[in-house]
Amino acid sequence: MEFEKLQQFLKDEEAARITALREEEEQKSQMMKEKIEKMTEEISSLSEQIRAIEEELGAEDISFLQSYKDAQNRAQCTLGDPEKVSGALIDVAKHLGNLKYRVWEKILGTVQYTPVTLDPNTADPKLSLSEDLTSVRYSDERQQVPDNPERFDRWRCWVLGSEGFSSGRHCWDVELGGEGWQVGVVKESFRRKGSVSLSPAGGVWGIELIRGEYTAMTSPPLSSVLTVQRDLQRVRVQLDWDRGEVSFSDPSDNTSLYTFKHSFTERLFPFVTTLGTVRICPAEVSVRVK
Repeated sequence: MEFEKLQQFLKDEEAARITALREEEEQKSQMMKEKIEKMTEEISSLSEQIRAIEEELGAEDISFLQSYKDAQNRAQCTLGDPEKVSGALIDVAKHLGNLKYRVWEKILGTVQYTPVTLDPNTADPKLSLSEDLTSVRYSDERQQVPDNPERFDRWRCWVLGSEGFSSGRHCWDVELGGEGWQVGVVKESFRRKGSVSLSPAGGVWGIELIRGEYTAMTSPPLSSVLTVQRDLQRVRVQLDWDRGEVSFSDPSDNTSLYTFKHSFTERLFPFVTTLGTVRICPAEVSVRVK
């Protein structure tokens, strides 16, 4: 379906550009037609004057002399050379210049880029992912899914991002819903089955809303209660793997919520858990020409 949408976009864009070309062709053809009609009228009028003067020149001497002044005035030709028409040719550069780039630039306006996509093969059986793998919803009903080693089970309601990071800086926003959630990063070797420590000691760096209270996922969690000015609608996660920092903030006003510091030694994966609905927000996409 996504490929069909892109193909249809290209077909529509092609049709629009051909229509614009035809409109320009018709406009300029009509302009030249009007110019030619005006010149034809002027030529016809001039021909009539020439015939009239020739008739007078063929008249008897007395009649010619009597009408000489009128004939002389009519013989004064006021028509100049035809004007050269500017812009009469099709503007080829407008229609073909950087064609692929301009179409691609327009495609960017119709698509979204999400810095993190979720991996359905890791999702708890009580979680349902959207078709574009950017949002997840909790349900009391367990889905019939394979019990593969990558999948989380039991009480956690976890799902990981599809891509892990082992260097560099990364940032993504999570839109939050429901009465309980957790967001952050987890090390690749984090155990998917059974009970584990949900703290940096267990390979988890995140914040959570649990029983109406915002906390950092430290051990013990109640020692890291977060002070927020209002209920969080979104959380921004920023990972600097090389500097060993994971920070959380409220993107609505850039208020810092909590920062973990740790010397990472393996790949980290984004994670979310929810008892409601959460969504990874799309990032802004821009085109730059160097």
